[in-house]
Amino acid sequence: MQKLNFPNYSFRFKNSENKVSVFDEIRKKFIILTPEEWVRQHTIQFLLLDKKYPKAYLNAEKTIEINGTKKRYDIVVFKPNGELFLLIECKAPEVTINQQTFDQIARYNLKLKADYLMVTNGLNHYFCQMDFEQEQYVFLKELPDYPKL
Repeated sequence: MQKLNFPNYSFRFKNSENKVSVFDEIRKKFIILTPEEWVRQHTIQFLLLDKKYPKAYLNAEKTIEINGTKKRYDIVVFKPNGELFLLIECKAPEVTINQQTFDQIARYNLKLKADYLMVTNGLNHYFCQMDFEQEQYVFLKELPDYPKL
C-alpha cells in the first residue's frame, strides 16, 4: 500500500482468498484493505496514538440517513455527553480533495452537528471548526485536543 502523510503505525493483516484485510481496532474485525480503508486505518491510529482521543468515543463506518438516502460516515468522535465532537471523511489517496468533498461532509454534518470536521486522502489533511451561527467552517492548522472530562 501507498506511503501516506502520517507517522508509521503497525497494523495486523490477514490474507484470505487472495484478499488482504487489515484489523480495525474500532470495529474489532478484519476489513478488506482498499486504498480508502488504508487512509481510514491511518486516521484511526492518528486519533488514538498521536491525538490521544479515547478509543471508547470513536466510531467507524456507520449508516446514517440524509434526505431519505442511506449514507455512511467514515469516522466520528463523540464527546462524553454523546454529542459529536469530530466528523471525518476519508478518501483514497488518488482522490483529489475539492469543494465537492467539503460539500459532502457539510451535508452529513447538517444532520450530525459535529463541532469539528476533518477531510483527508492520507496525503493532504484539512481540519475545520464549525461556526453554526454563520453556517460556515473555519480552517484550522491542526485538530484540537480531545475535550477534558
